[in-house]
Amino acid sequence: MIVLAIETSCDDTSVAVIKNSNVKSNIISSQNFHSKYGGIVPELASRAHTQVISQITKSALGDANTKIDDIDLIAVTSQPGLVGSLLVGANFAKGLSVRYDLPVIPINHIEGHIFSGNLQNNEIKFPFISLVVSGGHTSIFLVKSYTKYDVIGSTVDDAAGEAFDKIAKLLGMQYPGGPIIDKLAKIGNKKAFDFPRSMIHSKDYNFSFSGLKTAVRYFLNKEFPDGVPEDKIADISASAQAAIVDVLVKKTLSAAIEFQCKTIVIGGGVSANSGLRNDMGLECKKNNLNLICPEIEYCVDNAAMIGFIAEKKISEKQGKINNNLDFVVNPVKIRSKN
Repeated sequence: MIVLAIETSCDDTSVAVIKNSNVKSNIISSQNFHSKYGGIVPELASRAHTQVISQITKSALGDANTKIDDIDLIAVTSQPGLVGSLLVGANFAKGLSVRYDLPVIPINHIEGHIFSGNLQNNEIKFPFISLVVSGGHTSIFLVKSYTKYDVIGSTVDDAAGEAFDKIAKLLGMQYPGGPIIDKLAKIGNKKAFDFPRSMIHSKDYNFSFSGLKTAVRYFLNKEFPDGVPEDKIADISASAQAAIVDVLVKKTLSAAIEFQCKTIVIGGGVSANSGLRNDMGLECKKNNLNLICPEIEYCVDNAAMIGFIAEKKISEKQGKINNNLDFVVNPVKIRSKN
């Protein structure tokens, strides 16, 4: 099976070609201009998708040495995300479907991140625990198969990636600030300042990061009312990052132990964070657990993960595809059952 996959849930336009679970191409066009606005501007994001999606598709097909006539299935992200951005991808996929008589299957963006680790390790055994952590999502999943999973915990307010970006803004950094904090944290002292680990001792797998953002703001206002000295920024970055990472690691590890899973998979943009990868790796090693971290290009929003899970869903249905072009996009994210 050859799948043409399209991902436009936020500010990355991505098209990929997947053949028999292998990535043949994965083109990602990032909208870096949002940095000057301090965050993503939805209307500008959807316009940018419209401008490049056709060319990105041609590039993906070319890199995969594949013609549109070779495609068996189109997979497209339908939820969650920015409505305007989702509409661009969904409508483009529907147009290709009508023009070339190809079936389309809508895919949940979060499902892509859940299985992003499988792109480089197709031998992951079920069940496993998946931590999906990004700018808009922070959830833990008990994954039983390619079509069955339970949400066992989610953030009750800000996502981890959102907390990173907001704290970075307080420190005067450009958007997106998460990668900048990660870079500075490598040279800072994570024990310099004691920021709160919200809900770390709660008897569930939910998260809360809005309190950390507020704590950092109050701390900066009190300790550095005239501006943060340059020699303190690395230590603040390291301390704030540790507060986020400690909670993510503890809850994810606890879930793996409770549900007797031998493997943890992390996905989403924050899964590229070096502190999270390092600390999660150390704890998994102590507890004899396997840790799967996607390659960096699969941590960010990408179409390869969308095409991969689409193929697996069809395979579990023994190749049966119900082509229904009436599907609609939905901005609502997956919620915890707790």
